[in-house]
Amino acid sequence: MPIITEGMQLLVFILVYPFLWVISILPHRLFYGFSDIIFFIVYHIVRYRRKVVVNNLKLVFPQKDEKEIHRIEKAFYKHMCDMFLEMVKTMNLSKEDVKKKYHVTNIELLRELEKKRSILIVCAHYANWEWNVSINNYINAKGYGVYQKIGNHYFDNFIKKVRARWNTTLITQQQTVKTVVRNLREEVPSVYGMVSDQSPQAHKAQYWAEFMGIKVPVFNGAETMARKLGLAVVFLKVSKVKRGYYQAEFTTITENGKETQENEITDTFLRLTEQQIKERPEYYLWTHRRWKHRNKKPAHFAKT
Repeated sequence: MPIITEGMQLLVFILVYPFLWVISILPHRLFYGFSDIIFFIVYHIVRYRRKVVVNNLKLVFPQKDEKEIHRIEKAFYKHMCDMFLEMVKTMNLSKEDVKKKYHVTNIELLRELEKKRSILIVCAHYANWEWNVSINNYINAKGYGVYQKIGNHYFDNFIKKVRARWNTTLITQQQTVKTVVRNLREEVPSVYGMVSDQSPQAHKAQYWAEFMGIKVPVFNGAETMARKLGLAVVFLKVSKVKRGYYQAEFTTITENGKETQENEITDTFLRLTEQQIKERPEYYLWTHRRWKHRNKKPAHFAKT
């Protein structure tokens, strides 16, 4: 396996960064026109993971005919290209601009909860989860986003600086519990955001549950942390209003994780995510192999 040296990482950053910067400052019409070009390449020429997307859609929507599956598939790819370019747009998006593009309908719910205890916000790979961190512009508590560290540390450091402009500190999964415990001990009001619909390895899963009608392994780390440390848990639903504009709404799952039953938080999250997907399925991340372990359930989970 080739070793990526420090110099190579820097060279990639130097070469790619100007291109991304130019994309980020394009006006609305040119920006989404460029997205249309990317869609044509990704969908018609590269055909990126099209078989995975179609298989996922047929698996969870067996009642839909081929025409509807194709409509959702094509709409998904158009949205996916928009969304990933909108991640680039973040480079030069001010607080004022993002508030126009990403509107929170009931921020009062979060503001009231943050007065009582630390909050864990859970969401899915739906709509534009990248801009979810802009919620920290509306609250007084210290905001954290749990993220996957980027291999190129020049880009990783750059992403951290960009998010810092939106009052967000990025932390890895490995840093999360330690950060939460420290802030609780020091009585620092905090809000943590976590995308919670990933697929764990089957042999490492602690819980199996139905998601879109199919039994799959489920990450329950968010619930474990909330129940042990007494965090409030809030579900974040994001809707795409029109191209480049989103609307966010909070639903309280629990005001105190210690007062919930085992798997209650996880099951509620799954049901809310399902509801969101069924309303507008084209905005979910269908390239994700979410159901790949559906036939690998270990024997000791047979009765669950």
